[in-house]
Amino acid sequence: MKDLRRRLLAGLAFGFIVLLALTFLGDARQVAQRLAGFAWPIMPLALGCTLVNYALRFLKWHFYLRQIGAGELPWRESLRLFIGGFPLAVTPGKIGEVLKAVWLKQRTGVPVLRGTAVVLAERISDGLAVLGLSALGVLAYPRYAPAFGAALAALVGIVALSQIRPIALGVLGTVERIERLRRFTSGLRELYEGSYAVFRPRATLMAVALGTVSWLSEGIGFYLILLGLDVRAGWETAGKAVFILSFATVVGAVSTLPGGLGAAEGTIAGMLAAVLSLPV
Repeated sequence: MKDLRRRLLAGLAFGFIVLLALTFLGDARQVAQRLAGFAWPIMPLALGCTLVNYALRFLKWHFYLRQIGAGELPWRESLRLFIGGFPLAVTPGKIGEVLKAVWLKQRTGVPVLRGTAVVLAERISDGLAVLGLSALGVLAYPRYAPAFGAALAALVGIVALSQIRPIALGVLGTVERIERLRRFTSGLRELYEGSYAVFRPRATLMAVALGTVSWLSEGIGFYLILLGLDVRAGWETAGKAVFILSFATVVGAVSTLPGGLGAAEGTIAGMLAAVLSLPV
């Protein structure tokens, strides 16, 4: 717990430093002028879009719990676990979110590593959703295609391999026969069985569908923020806003920085200049 506390504090401190750096790199006076001229009546709508995003992601979290046999957990308790994971997202690579699996075991008895599969599935289904949302943008801006292709191949590969049981069980059997690794077999088997359950085709399609709608809502919220900053309205701008936020989310996720801070924001700033020709 002390190590986790240090990671949380380090993540929060890093986030504060990133915000300061972005402010000064972007000219603090100009940033203040932009904020002063922001159309604040738009903000409740943008925040509403973010709320929709989190509401749908919670539904996905609870849906995944049913897949691993923890569906008897009351909605209120499930929501507490989901919200409790928010501050853990500032740990490097969001690794702290695994603590949700520990809390889940305390309440339901589901093995920690089986619950860890849910945390992994949340990240992967979100990744597939935002990649889907950014697909058309990548066609229009091929410079982003290599990163898009690499991320898509990695995520699809993980999902596909989890469903090929003969290979997975064969690997587990091999590990079990190696004396030094035998003690890890039980945990690895729980992680695999959880992964097999959450990545079944029907479950994956449902999760990615929920993720797509939730991140589309977040993208619309980002578009509203741009409107508040006096960016030209229109379907083209809205599409580009969704593309920018989606692609930046992928970059932030694959970086090992706390909560993706710096990587996501830097990508958004760069893409706003490249795609929407906005001053950084």
